[in-house]
Amino acid sequence: MNFRSEELTPEDVDALRAEVEHHGRPSNRWNADPEDVRRSVLKLVLTLVELVRRLLERQAIHRMERDTLDPDETERIGLALMKLEETIHELATEFEIDPRELQLELGPLGKLF
Repeated sequence: MNFRSEELTPEDVDALRAEVEHHGRPSNRWNADPEDVRRSVLKLVLTLVELVRRLLERQAIHRMERDTLDPDETERIGLALMKLEETIHELATEFEIDPRELQLELGPLGKLF
């Protein structure tokens, strides 16, 4: 599809509109059902913690590649990140949340991780 406005056909506009509508709707909305609020909040919190864990993991890898961590620091960071990941999975299991649900949907950009 060509995106130059002077060359757009009505079909192009319709196709673009359909694409925006398809991707613009969140597929994983927050459930405000009072019976499910606790689970929904936990899911949101676990998603944010997973995001931070992945960012910390990437930062640790970057620091290891630049040799700015000594072996003791590398070991401690690795163990802490593994324990954090294990805790996230344990809480998800306890509240019957599939770890694959801990995704951030970014619309047309896809999933964050």
